[in-house]
Amino acid sequence: MTPLSRRSLAALALCALALPALAQGPITLIVGWPAGGPSDNVARLAATRMSEALGQPITIDNRAGAGGNLGSDAAARARPDGNTIMLATVASHGLNSALYAKLNHDPLKDFAPIGMITTSPSVLLVPVASPLRSVNDLLEAARARPGQLNYGSGGVGSSQHLAGASFKQLTGVDVTHIPYKGTAPAMTDLMAGRVDFVLTTGAIPFIRSGKLRALAVASRQRLPALPDVPTFEEAGVKGFYTDSWYGLVAPAGTPRAALERLNGALATALRNPEVQKQFIDQGSLPVKPMDVDAFWRFVREQMPVAAEQVRVSGARAE
Repeated sequence: MTPLSRRSLAALALCALALPALAQGPITLIVGWPAGGPSDNVARLAATRMSEALGQPITIDNRAGAGGNLGSDAAARARPDGNTIMLATVASHGLNSALYAKLNHDPLKDFAPIGMITTSPSVLLVPVASPLRSVNDLLEAARARPGQLNYGSGGVGSSQHLAGASFKQLTGVDVTHIPYKGTAPAMTDLMAGRVDFVLTTGAIPFIRSGKLRALAVASRQRLPALPDVPTFEEAGVKGFYTDSWYGLVAPAGTPRAALERLNGALATALRNPEVQKQFIDQGSLPVKPMDVDAFWRFVREQMPVAAEQVRVSGARAE
């Protein structure tokens, strides 16, 4: 064996050893939304179980602002070594590309896929003291008083806004959109009766505590957490579905070995019965683990769907 070939083999061996080491340090999971919200809850549940599977700590870094774009900007600039990952959502990898005139990152080119976590359909919520006790009640009231009923959202272009806009288009009712600076204040005003309804995810605790009433879920099947609440199809509104999905991505250039390792840890977490139960209790629908490539195909396929939601709403953000 020549000295050159020995050196080449040694270099290859060092590279092979380095690959698994890329993701051995503490992992930071960037979440572009405030602590305590639906996205943050999903991220923390996934992070806890993935950390156990990896034998590495995963810390949450909340970078809230600009519809999730601040978090996306930070993740896109991070070192692609497997130690920084990001919670991807229908906003970060769908809505925002159509909603904002300009982004400081490309949702596809600047990221690499890890996997899908879960999906959550919107639930139509009204104050517990509201006289509206069904979807039909809401539609009749809206048609009797055009423009007088209102719905709240977490802001222009938020998932609540777009769900409401799609509901308006599908049913032909005239209801007024009231944007808030976040989901929390919108929910506060809903519970106080200052808002007529909200279409959102992550509201199971409010429903179970008796603070809000659920009229319908925007999915093809009833939610296990709300077995007595009909789907919109069952309530007479055909074709109204919303899916707020959650997944994980890493900065572009992250080695495939690191992506696969993280994907494996996520799959282990998702197969855990306790994790599945907790997602169900949050109002989510557990999903079968997706491999890296299947998840990226899903993201690419849903982006035009999200863009159409934005077009229907007429929403624009700077």
